[in-house]
Amino acid sequence: MRVLVDTNVFLDVLLNREEWVESSQEVLNRLEQTPGMGWLAWHTLSNLYYIGQKMAGEMETRRSLRRILSSFSVCPADGAIATNALDLPVLDFEDAMQIAAGQAAKAEWIITRNEPDFRKSPLPVLSPEEALQSILRG
Repeated sequence: MRVLVDTNVFLDVLLNREEWVESSQEVLNRLEQTPGMGWLAWHTLSNLYYIGQKMAGEMETRRSLRRILSSFSVCPADGAIATNALDLPVLDFEDAMQIAAGQAAKAEWIITRNEPDFRKSPLPVLSPEEALQSILRG
């Protein structure tokens, strides 16, 4: 099974968002234990760096990105995948890029904290809590 993890789940952990950090950290921990299962979109890296270095600092952000890259696969990215994102019936282009990345990686699920914006996604979505109760049961 392959799972795409949306940027906001990584940000929960990087920024220690109290309300969500526990479930998001558990999702990342479980995915780290199964090589090839956890995927992220190429543009997630730049989003994490941009936000993380402002909020958590340069060194912590780079350390976090190295850990992520040691455990998660990065979805392929090219013009055809970007065009696919433009053609999806999703208003937010960044969310469409997440979906297109997941499709390119042949992901079966997207784990996101932003479920309403993925309502028209051809890939099913789960919150971190839902993922822990279903596909990532430990």
